[in-house]
Parts: sequence; structure tokens; C-alpha cells
Amino acid sequence: MKYIASIKDREYSVEIIDESHVSVDGKVYKVDLTSMSDQPVYSLLLDGLSYEALVSPSDEVWQVLIKGELYSVQVEDERERRLRAAGGAQIGENREFHLKAPMPGLVISVPVEEGQEVEQGDVLVILESMKMQNELRSPRAGKVTRVKVAEGATVDQKETLLSVE
Repeated sequence: MKYIASIKDREYSVEIIDESHVSVDGKVYKVDLTSMSDQPVYSLLLDGLSYEALVSPSDEVWQVLIKGELYSVQVEDERERRLRAAGGAQIGENREFHLKAPMPGLVISVPVEEGQEVEQGDVLVILESMKMQNELRSPRAGKVTRVKVAEGATVDQKETLLSVE
């Protein structure tokens, strides 16, 4: 199965070859991904290097926390993407984006407010979880339409924090 993974303004072609091999932009990697608990925490062995990743998949954007950095990843099936392109639809540009908590935690800061224009990569929320502060960034430019949390709030995984249109 082939997918297109978009992170910030870069796209990666990802093909799952078999249970332990993945091709990213034509380069094959040996992988082992194992769930570590009932939380979305995974142990990832990638070409012999070990990583711990927190992965929160959704229909719109996956939130992936790895090595202390949070990535918003849009994942599309290659076939669906071709169909959408044939129909002339833009991918997510005109839809409202809902930033959801990738893990349960404590809101340390919300450096934006409703009505504020943001650029791709701007910090929207700083969330503390597992004794680490994580900067949740905007996956695209737009305007903050709703802020649903405040500093000091405790949030659950997948809880909507704010929206950008």
C-alpha cells in the first residue's frame, strides 16, 4: 500500500512493503513498531536505532511526538489522492483545522487568541505531558477561530484545543 505523508510543506512517498520493511521516497528501511501500553506510545526500531513515539492518528492530521518534537502529519492513500485531484478538490486548504491534544496533559501556554492570524509552524499551544513540554504548531497559515482551552487546563487525548480556518 502506498501513502503520501505531508509534514509542514514537504511530502514523502511511503510504501509499506511487508511487516518489517517500509520504503520512504524510494529508500527501504527495516522497521519494527510495537505498541508499549494502552496509551498511543510505540517503540520504533528503524534500521537498528531505537525511538519512542507517541502517535495520535485521526481522519485529518496525525500528531506524532518523537524525540521531544511534535509533528502534524497528513496521511493520504495514494489512490484517494489521485481521485481527489481528478475531481479538482484542494486538500485541506479551505477546511477548518482542529488542533487536538496528541496525549493527555496540562496546558502550559496558549500564545494565540481568537481572531489572530497565524503562519504555518507558529506555536499554538504548549502542552506538558510525561514531564516534557511540547510545542503544538500550526500545520498551515490561517486565522484562529476558536480557542477552547486556557493556561492551566488539564486535557484528554484527542480533545480539541483550538481551531484554525
